[in-house]
Amino acid sequence: MKNDHVLEIKMSHFQAAAQQLSNLYAKSFGGKESGRFRMSSKQVKELLGKKRLYADDIEQLTRAVLEEGYVLINMDSFFVVLSANAFVNYRRVSGEALTTAMTGAI
Repeated sequence: MKNDHVLEIKMSHFQAAAQQLSNLYAKSFGGKESGRFRMSSKQVKELLGKKRLYADDIEQLTRAVLEEGYVLINMDSFFVVLSANAFVNYRRVSGEALTTAMTGAI
């Protein structure tokens, strides 16, 4: 019997890499039970199975990591992975504070 209702969704290698990064976030290593970590560019290339990282690769991985609930920050020679929830309690800039900063007023 043919099942026409099953939709096969193929995971991209960026999605697979993002899931691996998500799993690493929960693992104990580097003296910490879990949490933020950094990876070298070489390790990211290895994770993606690439010899070079292009801007498009980083953009696609960044989006896939965000879908997993994490933020990937490119620091040029390495990458940082943080929980997106880490940013929830940051203070918000008011319109007045922004205007003051833009005009150089004290």
